[in-house]
Amino acid sequence: MHSTHLLLEEPIRMASILEPSKASFFPAMTKIVGTLGPKSRSIEVISGCLKAGMSVARFDFSWHDPAYHQETLENLKAAVKLTKKLCAVMLDTVGAEMQVVNKSEKAISLEADAIVVLTPDEGQEASSELLPINFDGLSKAVKKGDTIFIGQYLFTGSETTSVWLEVSEVKGDDVVCVIKNSATLAGSLFTLHGSQIRIGLPTLTDKDKEVISTWGVQNKIDFLSLSYTRHAEDVRQAREFLSKLGDLYQTQIFAKIENIEGLNHFDEILQEADGIILSRGNLGIDLPPEKVFLFQKAALYKCNMAGKPAVVTRVVDSMTDNLRPTRAEATDVANAVLDGSDAILLGAETLRGLYPVETISTVGKICAEAEKVFNQDMYFKKTVKYVGEPMTHLESIASSAVRAAIKVKASVIICFTSSGRAARLIAKYRPTMPVLSVVIPRLKTNQLKWSFSGAFEARQSLIVRGLFPMLADPRHPVKSTSASNESVLKVALDHGKAAGVIKSHDRVVVCQKVGDASVVKIIELED
Repeated sequence: MHSTHLLLEEPIRMASILEPSKASFFPAMTKIVGTLGPKSRSIEVISGCLKAGMSVARFDFSWHDPAYHQETLENLKAAVKLTKKLCAVMLDTVGAEMQVVNKSEKAISLEADAIVVLTPDEGQEASSELLPINFDGLSKAVKKGDTIFIGQYLFTGSETTSVWLEVSEVKGDDVVCVIKNSATLAGSLFTLHGSQIRIGLPTLTDKDKEVISTWGVQNKIDFLSLSYTRHAEDVRQAREFLSKLGDLYQTQIFAKIENIEGLNHFDEILQEADGIILSRGNLGIDLPPEKVFLFQKAALYKCNMAGKPAVVTRVVDSMTDNLRPTRAEATDVANAVLDGSDAILLGAETLRGLYPVETISTVGKICAEAEKVFNQDMYFKKTVKYVGEPMTHLESIASSAVRAAIKVKASVIICFTSSGRAARLIAKYRPTMPVLSVVIPRLKTNQLKWSFSGAFEARQSLIVRGLFPMLADPRHPVKSTSASNESVLKVALDHGKAAGVIKSHDRVVVCQKVGDASVVKIIELED
């Protein structure tokens, strides 16, 4: 695996680029979040998605009702059992999303230079002249000359399915707009996005709260994707809300940065959130095109240094209808990996796209190729410098484990963890080899019954680059003795061998707690 590690800064033989890549058990270190929907909800398709490399399933509540998503989730559980591949669950809130309500679901044709009126009166029928919306404060938020985009499942840049409007006047609660391009809107819901317009809608709506406290609690969701996060306070309020809902106090909150307001408060949001999703669909509307790449690079760097997972969206839109991505998209996926992305999130491509499994497989292959040329040495030095001295105990152990693994050309790092924190810290230093995080379950009680923790922690590492979790047998005592550690280590090594990442004579770096001390050791495997 490591002999194939190239550096773009060094001369590469052009012919070597065409050499086929070796197949490996883990399709890529970069994780793939797939949105499940109409085209990807059967057991068969979900199994295909899991085998192709999806490790987090996203449920987008802008679409359909909880019963529909529950059915999909039951199919996901069946597919997980069938494929024996772990998968985490992410609930995506609707948040401060403005929508056009098209009850009749008839296609609406809009002609360039014509006039269309946006009205908060939802009882009206949607037509080419009138579009009812779910927000009554738009007339107060916009002014003449402002830009509004409308499209199915967010503005894609495809000028036939999305429309660009310019506000010409405000009449009472209605907003009169000039249509800037001809387009046909099809479906029952279209997202409406005002460019650089402040919308006074709550980040967690009452509908979101209801879905989280019923569907979310029932299914013990691993991640909450908080749409339209604009302030750190949004994350704090969501966390306080989750803390009162049974097991959901453990759910991680990923802040979705979708507009200028979120971008302006990025540093404070990053401090509060467990991870960040860069929603490039909406951001691409709020930012001038020439600034999009700069925001991506700066945001990913900040997430990397904070050791928090960063997820990039909207990478292969054209694969919604096509089997191959465009050249620009293929390059974009690779650049997201080289910029430091932990995971790639697929939305429409898997939700309603024609090729969900092929899309995941293609994105995984591009990620794997990009990982081979990731400059780990430079990244490692940069991270150590950023962390500064004195390092915390755990940080110094994590960075030492990665440095040792690279120096001895280890094939894998095995990390024993109960909270998942140690494994995430190791992953922060971006080792070139996979990190097997062995989650040791802990016994806990709520005064009524005893239960084991660990499943949440294991699934939550499925969004972190290079981390591959396995749950240890709860019968192993948490108070580690050398005997119990050896038996868990043997299980981990066997798992690695079965997966094909460890062979005889390989070196493995192990990071574990013995008593109160943390130990990094290098072991060489015999035959």
